[in-house]
Parts: sequence; structure tokens; C-alpha cells
Amino acid sequence: MQERAARAFPAMVLDHLDGWWLRYGDSGAWWASSVLPHSDAVPADLSGTIRSVEEFYAGHGTCTRFQISPGACPVGLDDALAKRGYRADSTMSLQSAPTAQVIDRLPGDGLRVRLDDQPTDAWFDAWLAVHASGGDPGREWDMLRRVRQRSGYASVLTEAGVVAAGRAVIETGWAGVFGMATPPAARGRGAARTILAALARWAADHGTEHLYLQVQPDNTAARRLYDGAGFTELCRYHYRTGGQRRGSPADRRT
Repeated sequence: MQERAARAFPAMVLDHLDGWWLRYGDSGAWWASSVLPHSDAVPADLSGTIRSVEEFYAGHGTCTRFQISPGACPVGLDDALAKRGYRADSTMSLQSAPTAQVIDRLPGDGLRVRLDDQPTDAWFDAWLAVHASGGDPGREWDMLRRVRQRSGYASVLTEAGVVAAGRAVIETGWAGVFGMATPPAARGRGAARTILAALARWAADHGTEHLYLQVQPDNTAARRLYDGAGFTELCRYHYRTGGQRRGSPADRRT
């Protein structure tokens, strides 16, 4: 499922090493520039493999970051990174729900919603108002253009324009929900609920029976919405981030 999510945030550069995905991108989605060390087998030379990964990211002028997921990473990798000084951060909750259940739990509330197969300028502006990283917005557009899977972009429309946005990406029977965004001035009116319901209906219309998403455990408002829609946690995962290489740009995490 995390590999599906990786393809929904396609990297500019993707290499493979001992079954690990080495991803590099220049958008504000920093997690799209992390390692997916997905392999049951521990490399014969774990330290050497980690050094090779570090050389890859040093070559791109950025820090090395591993996504550590239980059941997907080699046993001992997390401890090995900790001993090398990598800090643990950004714990995430991976959740899923049956599409039909989400639809049943989120009845329509009368808000006007629009669905497109590409991001519109208005959708992008609403998303950017919440998720702007301070970088070049053009790089975010470029990342979205690299997505090859069927995608749906939902917008809640009012006389003032788009007040909420979100997108879903379908792959092999699952739809991932990403980029949920409601600017502060429009919150508390059910717009996020409308977006999630619209994406669930869109996924169902395309034969998708399950949804998944990733959310920070301490995001109380989002967790309340997803709990109410029937999402349950599959696992928690975190990142291990190494120090900056000399001459590399600052870590862009927010």
C-alpha cells in the first residue's frame, strides 16, 4: 500500500538497491524523497548498503531519510540507523476503509462539489493555501503531472470560489486519498466531509472497493473525520532522518 502511495507522489529520480526504493524529488512532499527499504531480507552488508544510500542522497544535495514500516523493512534496520545517529520523527498512521462504508457514513450535506481528472487552477490554489511549503509551486504541478494512475480531484465550490480540495489515486483495486485541504476561514462547515464523500463515490464509480490514507496521529480534526467515516488503522510507521551533508539545502520538513 505504501508503494501505491509512493506512485501517487512520483519522484523525479527512482533507483533500486537490494529491493529498496531510493526516491528523490524536489517538491514540498519531502516524503517523496525518502527510502522505501521494503525487503524481507537483511542485506549481507547492511552498513555498506546504508552507506550506498547515503551517497545517493548526498549526490542530490539532500539529507538521507528512511521510511520505517513494521513488516516491510529488514529486521534491525531501525536500530542500525539509530546507532548511526539518525533521528526518529514524523510518525504516521496508515488507515483503510471499505469504500461503500465511507459512502454510507458520509451522506450528502448540500454543498456543491466538482470532480476533475486533472487539477484545476482553483483546486491547486485551495490546496496550496494549506500545504504550501515555501518552495516553487511549479514543482508541485510537475509532481502531479508525473502521476500515471487514474486520479480524481474534488473541489467544494461556493460563491467565493473553491473552499476545500482533495485528490484520490486509483491503483489495483485501491484508492488512496491525498491532499485534503480546507483553508482556515472555511473550516467547520463540513467541506472536508463533502470532499471525502465525493472521492469515495468517485472511487466506487471506478470499481474501487477500498480506500486508504495516511494521517498524523495528533491531527485531531482529521482523525475525527476519518474515524467517523469508518477508517481503521493498519499500522504506524515513522521516518529516520540523517544529518545534512555539507553544502546540502536545509531540511524542508514543516
